[in-house]
Amino acid sequence: MKTKIFGLLVILSLIVVIPMADAQISIGQKAIQKSVEVTINLEGEVHVKHIVHKSNLPTDLELIYGTVSNVSVTNEEGNEVLFSISDDDRMLLVQPSSEESIIEYDLEHALIQTNGVWTWSFRYLETTSFYFPDEAKLIFSNERPVYLDEKKGISCHGCQMVLEYSINEPKNFENVTWEDKEFVVEILSHSNIENFVFNQPTKSISFDVSNENQFVTTIIPLELLWNPYVVLLDDEKIFFHEYNNDGTHVWLSLKPETSGTISIIGTTVIPEFPIIAPLAIGFLMILALPFTRKFNLH
Repeated sequence: MKTKIFGLLVILSLIVVIPMADAQISIGQKAIQKSVEVTINLEGEVHVKHIVHKSNLPTDLELIYGTVSNVSVTNEEGNEVLFSISDDDRMLLVQPSSEESIIEYDLEHALIQTNGVWTWSFRYLETTSFYFPDEAKLIFSNERPVYLDEKKGISCHGCQMVLEYSINEPKNFENVTWEDKEFVVEILSHSNIENFVFNQPTKSISFDVSNENQFVTTIIPLELLWNPYVVLLDDEKIFFHEYNNDGTHVWLSLKPETSGTISIIGTTVIPEFPIIAPLAIGFLMILALPFTRKFNLH
């Protein structure tokens, strides 16, 4: 009986110690991760880096789903650490280490480019940081816009999202002249933009989009057309995001399901007469109010 137990222990120790590239089992405890970083380059190639806390026992690390290649496991000093990986590239077994373990690998074909837009259906429950190429200024997470500006990336907690972004998205500059003022409305989209019109009496701007399911981002000077807004596609209200209001311009992003005419209607438009006029009238009404009460016969 003792011989059988000893033999079983020897087999288990061999499974733990010997790295097997095609291992299908893991017997470690769940790895405690310090950080997860996803770096995306200009060509849409993905590199992943996990940092796992030190452990006296073997640990299981769940990898981000995809076609995994170029796997390496090192400690803080850059020395290689023994590991094994499952057949489906989903789980990696890291051997005990008195230092943090650094796991790195590439993910092939994680991002798919369609009509100029990179897309990734991403799911990983650990907090993950994403770093994008400098050319990516605007990204979308579940169709919600995130303006990066000078920031390099985003952090996603318990992350399940559809990630979308473009590199060097086409820009359309529409000039609006009203009396002696000039304004520029900028429209970013892979869809063709045509027939731009600014309509002062209806407090609106409109333009045609020729492609369906393409993001359209409009940057509007607030002096030209003030928020809040209503956005229509062929006279039907559609959902949009308003953000990045810096006091002079506001960004509106939408994703029309079909081609058609987009109309953005504001509540206040550049006035036909100087704005000081209504302010002066209001001020005079406030001054006159005590006198109207004085002569009120009731």
